[in-house]
Amino acid sequence: MRATIASELAGSTNEALAHVYNDIAAYYSAKVARFGATPNGVDWTCQATQELRFVQLLKLCDFSSPFSLNDYGCGYGALIAYLDRRHRGCAVDYLGIDVSHAMVRRARQKWREHNGAAFVLGHASPRTADYAVASGIFNVARTQKRQDWERFIAATLDDLHCTTARGFAVNFMKQRPPAARRDGLYTTDTASWARHCATRFNSTAEVHEGYGLMEFTLIVRKL
Repeated sequence: MRATIASELAGSTNEALAHVYNDIAAYYSAKVARFGATPNGVDWTCQATQELRFVQLLKLCDFSSPFSLNDYGCGYGALIAYLDRRHRGCAVDYLGIDVSHAMVRRARQKWREHNGAAFVLGHASPRTADYAVASGIFNVARTQKRQDWERFIAATLDDLHCTTARGFAVNFMKQRPPAARRDGLYTTDTASWARHCATRFNSTAEVHEGYGLMEFTLIVRKL
C-alpha cells in the first residue's frame, strides 16, 4: 500500500513530507478495512460527535446560494450525507480528497449515484473551490516528530488557502493536562495556528470552541 500511494502521488507530493502522507494513508486504510464506512472507520467514536464537528466547520459557508466545497481527508464521504439531510435546499459541488486508496474506493462506491460529488486520491486539491473543510486530519500524528507534523499542517493550510476563493475551516485538539494526554495525538493552543493563518494569508481567523469537545474549530475567511 505505501509503495502504491507514493507512486500515485509522485510529482505532486512534497518529498520531505512523503513519509507523513504514507503513514496517514496506512493508518486510515487499516481503520476502514476493520470498521467499514462508519464513524469508527475514520477514527471517530460515534456519528453524533462526527456531525457536531460538521456543524462547526460549516459555519464557514453561506448556504443562501450554491457553492463548491473541497473536503480534505474526506474518508468515505460522511459529510455528503450530512449536507443532504441538513442543507438539502442548497446545491453543493462537492470534491472529496483523501490520501488513502481504500477510503477513496469506499467513497466512490458509496456515492456513485450521487450528483455533484466526486473523489480524488491525493493530499492537495486539484481545483479551486469557494470553500474547503478538513475534519480531524491534524489529530493523529502517531510516531511523527512534532516538527514534521507541524510542517505537514502548515503545508496543508497553504494548500487550503491557495485553492479556495472564500475561505476554509479546520479543527484541532486542545492541549490537555499531563494526566489526560495520549501518545500519538497532536494538541495545540487555540491561538498559534489562528495567528499563523491571519498573518500568512492576510485573512480573518475565527476560533470557535465550547461545543462540548476538547477541541476547537478554526475558520479562516479571505478579506
